[in-house]
Amino acid sequence: MHTVELDFRYDTPEAAALVADAVGEELGEIDGDRATATLAREGSRLSIGIDAEDLVALRAGVNTWSTLVEVAETVAETGNHDRRDTDHHG
Repeated sequence: MHTVELDFRYDTPEAAALVADAVGEELGEIDGDRATATLAREGSRLSIGIDAEDLVALRAGVNTWSTLVEVAETVAETGNHDRRDTDHHG
């Protein structure tokens, strides 16, 4: 078994919770026969643990979860900009 833990830190616990909620929807949905993932959040820290049968599955898991987090961060940041624009112009 091969294991890796991806750690992400955010400015606020709310930001970490937003990303965790978004990617948490994928837990169990994209796990394959050769890899599984777990998610944990403590304060402003988000951790994703990936366990895989082999290195190819581990690489695929790291790529998948890194991309999911990146997309969730981008969407959250875009939402924050939109909300600030609405607050200033509304």
